Amino acid sequence: MLALLYDVHGNLPALEAVLDDAREHGAERYLLGGDYALFGGWPAETVERLRELEPATWIRGNGERWTADPQSAPEEVRPAIVACREALGDTTVVQLADLPERLEHEDGVLVCHASPVSDVRSFLPEPADDDAELLEGVTARRIIFGHTHLPFRRMAGNTELVNPGSVGMPLDGDHRAAYALVHPDGTIEHRRAAYDHAEAVARLREVAEGADWGDRVAGRIERAGHDDD
Repeated sequence: MLALLYDVHGNLPALEAVLDDAREHGAERYLLGGDYALFGGWPAETVERLRELEPATWIRGNGERWTADPQSAPEEVRPAIVACREALGDTTVVQLADLPERLEHEDGVLVCHASPVSDVRSFLPEPADDDAELLEGVTARRIIFGHTHLPFRRMAGNTELVNPGSVGMPLDGDHRAAYALVHPDGTIEHRRAAYDHAEAVARLREVAEGADWGDRVAGRIERAGHDDD
């Protein structure tokens, strides 16, 4: 059984809840889809916990790219990047940024963070006008991706799109940590794991020390939604 873990964002209690649930349901392997530490209350601890998982396949997300190269990130994100870099240390920042952006994980399965063409442009639960552009040149039967923090599965032409949702910052109105299992027959099972999200909010505000980015991200965890939801 393969567990798909995306967008942990330094939320260690959410990660532990997911790992407990995954083990209980037979997970033996892990696919880690990027955005491991940035914006979280436990960035270094989260990365170390993920490093304990074996066997695990890693890719990077835009969070890892931004943390290594702050000038490539939106200006409003840079104060959070400073905090994340200080917590992780230079060696870990470089190691995470050097992870592959995408890979072929198994027969006919493409793994990426947001889409095959970008680590920030992604698919939505409903078909969109840019689906064809995001899929240009892709022959994979299944794409596993994250980034939007919205768990779903749908078809786009002959390609199955699978978003496991976010472990550390769900944005679909459900506070529970989201992930997915791939059964031996290839069936996708979306799962949720309850955890104390109020603890994550309190820790984040403590770590951010009143910074605007901390309040903004804490609000998203509190609402399980975007700023305007």
